Amino acid sequence: MEQLDVVGLCGSLRAASLNRLALYLAGELMPRGMCLDVLEIRDIPLFDGDVLAKGLPASVAQLRERIRRAHGVVLATPEYNFSIPGVLKNTLDWASRGDDQPFALKPVAILSASPGPLGGARVQYDLRRVMLYMNAQVLAKPEVFIGGAVGKFDADGRCNDEPTRKFVGDQMLSFQRWIGAVKRMTNPA
Repeated sequence: MEQLDVVGLCGSLRAASLNRLALYLAGELMPRGMCLDVLEIRDIPLFDGDVLAKGLPASVAQLRERIRRAHGVVLATPEYNFSIPGVLKNTLDWASRGDDQPFALKPVAILSASPGPLGGARVQYDLRRVMLYMNAQVLAKPEVFIGGAVGKFDADGRCNDEPTRKFVGDQMLSFQRWIGAVKRMTNPA
């Protein structure tokens, strides 16, 4: 079986954000044959059409190429003002430019964590809409909304909540299958 190379993007820049912890949890719970490489988006500049006209900044070109090479992408993001954090939306805006944008037909899984009870549900629906426009192949189910997330991770950042571990693990198992299904749909033998 081919090793599945998956990249992760976090919609928060904080090193200890709940969503970064959730992203690491997803990597920990991936089935055998999958590995997660969490990419940093801190160096992605603010989107500027004048800059784009001169060519992609190096950080954007590197990010796009890494996404292109990956078998799939896991997006973990908080909800800011009922929607997508600016830093993540900015990253997606840069990645989406050009006919060769790397999210086209790319399998994507989305999860979110929040101190509140909804677990970031609203951001996921906005993010799914953006990814649909980018022609990404977003895993529909199971959805993962980690509500009350502050109490589900210990001081070392480890998830100590078994139901959360189970549904994140279930999503990663489904994502493994989804990557295979998208590959078969886009490259029939």
